[in-house]
Amino acid sequence: MTEPARTDTAPSVSTAMRARIRSRLQEVERTEDVRVLFAAESGSRAWGFPSPDSDYDVRFIYARPLRWYLGLDPGRDVIEAPLDAHLIDLAGWDVRKALRLLLKTNPALSEWLRSPIVYEDSGTFQTEARALFDRHAAPRTLAHAYASTAATNWRSGLADRETVRLKKYFYAIRPCLCLRWVVETGAPPPMALDALMAGLNVPAPVRAAIEDLKKAKSRTNELGTGPRIAALDHWIRDVLDDPQWQRWAAPGPEQQSRTRREAEHLFHTIIGAA
Repeated sequence: MTEPARTDTAPSVSTAMRARIRSRLQEVERTEDVRVLFAAESGSRAWGFPSPDSDYDVRFIYARPLRWYLGLDPGRDVIEAPLDAHLIDLAGWDVRKALRLLLKTNPALSEWLRSPIVYEDSGTFQTEARALFDRHAAPRTLAHAYASTAATNWRSGLADRETVRLKKYFYAIRPCLCLRWVVETGAPPPMALDALMAGLNVPAPVRAAIEDLKKAKSRTNELGTGPRIAALDHWIRDVLDDPQWQRWAAPGPEQQSRTRREAEHLFHTIIGAA
């Protein structure tokens, strides 16, 4: 493994913690006989609203030796490690699984590839996979995924309540911002909350309420409960009720076929079968 260039600007991951995370990834490589192609932070630290005790949600893409892919029986294509004493949560996808999900415009993979906090990027996988995703992403798929996530989190944690757990707002706000990004640009959204707000026309009262919540969450392990925030409630409902996000057609067979060929070429190159 080689130390990747720092892409994050927030001091959310110390040098010591980065070293621990890289050590855990190297342990995975040894015990699982894999090569980690790319590893990045996911979750609240990468989103830009961590608490002091937030986990380190490390997500990675790996490749196995060529012989593994030639076996008669398909093997397990995920690696997971339990949360350790340093709050490091590891989960990885085999590169073949990752590229199959890329073909489906999977939003989680898109976010991993554009995380502002990168732990491992020794080859070209991130650059090539992100470029492939950006060229062939289906905006309608992304829009529906973010709308569904926002609506689910709104209903389960915020709607029809007089008092709410305030951190639940983040899990409706962020997918709403991602949805707005897709609607306005037709492109995959950035991962960090600040980048989303910087690129969108967010009403001043909404922006102020989000900033207040971020500051409060950064100071305490438990944000607690409180009354509903009217500016956020109205804005979330307006975003979810906007019919614009339903306007895209699904990608046609020609585009899907071209994307598959490019993904297969990348896969064969990585595993040494090209």
